[in-house]
Amino acid sequence: MEQTDKIIEILVNEGDKLFNAGKKEHSFTNNLQANELLNNYKEYPHAFVLGCIMDRQIHAKATWLIPFKFFNKLNTCEFSDLVALNEEEVIEIFKKESLHRFYNKMGKNFYFAIQKINKDYDKDASKIWDDKPQSAKIVRRFLEFEGVGQKIANMSANILARDFKIPMTDYHSIDISLDRHVIRVFKRTGLVRKDAKNEEIIYRAREIKPEYPGVLDLPCFNIGQNWCKSNVNEIKCNECLLGEYCHRIIN
Repeated sequence: MEQTDKIIEILVNEGDKLFNAGKKEHSFTNNLQANELLNNYKEYPHAFVLGCIMDRQIHAKATWLIPFKFFNKLNTCEFSDLVALNEEEVIEIFKKESLHRFYNKMGKNFYFAIQKINKDYDKDASKIWDDKPQSAKIVRRFLEFEGVGQKIANMSANILARDFKIPMTDYHSIDISLDRHVIRVFKRTGLVRKDAKNEEIIYRAREIKPEYPGVLDLPCFNIGQNWCKSNVNEIKCNECLLGEYCHRIIN
């Protein structure tokens, strides 16, 4: 078996193992209370959705803490209390609590998300996914939120499918998220050219696993975060799942 074929086999097997595992809590942050809130998608689905939308140019652990800190400032998690806030009040909380480096823009996105959930989903964010929709519909629904692009929309759908075990009619429209770790692993392993465009990476994943391209996302993310680091002095090829077969194309 060629090196690339073995890399693909390992990634697919690892992704399938994660997907087929029992329902589990997603480790969003190191804060146990925040994790409990974000995983409680039945009672507070808006917390998960708002956390997804905040993922922009800050560390992921800080991103997922934003809804928790915001709710703590209000002393409530209830959606009825959130929707009563106006745009200026939301932005002011973002600014005073230093919730995001782009407090003005992300405060607006937070506010608009609350209003969209209120208007389009009858105050219940779980209606984004609770009708056993096509995976394309879930991704498209996330894309309709202000500030959400390819990365966030597919990350959100992937968490719903893989960790929360939300029923869907299919998974073939859930792509990998174009995260820096995922991109790095695809290029260094030789799955795509070292100067490949982002679209090539998406279509390579679709080629590898057409029924569920996003199943490759978390294995690649974990490899990039733990072993295939951006700093070449911190790369740990000998510890990596792909170490024996990787083409090690280091820029």
